[in-house]
Amino acid sequence: MADDRDPLDRYRLHADICKVLTDPKRLLLLAALRDGDRTVGDLAASIGASLPNASQHLAILRAAGLVDGRREGAAVRYRIAEPAILDACDIVDGIVARRVARRAPTQSASAPAANSSPAGPAG
Repeated sequence: MADDRDPLDRYRLHADICKVLTDPKRLLLLAALRDGDRTVGDLAASIGASLPNASQHLAILRAAGLVDGRREGAAVRYRIAEPAILDACDIVDGIVARRVARRAPTQSASAPAANSSPAGPAG
């Protein structure tokens, strides 16, 4: 069955999913859901986020169709809705691990003093 969509439209949809994955907390949430469904409160605690912040990120993941939520009493339990997204995350994680490994020997030789803080974004 051939895809009749314009290739550009297909890549726009691809980009939309990738945009959802640009936030580290969303990636942490997906990782936390690998072993099964969890409540919002449990997920928030596991990624070190407030309940409202975790809920906002889960809403974005849900809107993208990557997670599903179901009410269980007063709590909402989330699960991975599109398990193949974990494969995609694993591929990117492998790339990151290789880059970190290549960079590590260079950084250890020029590591900052123990009492200095790493440079971060301004503001």
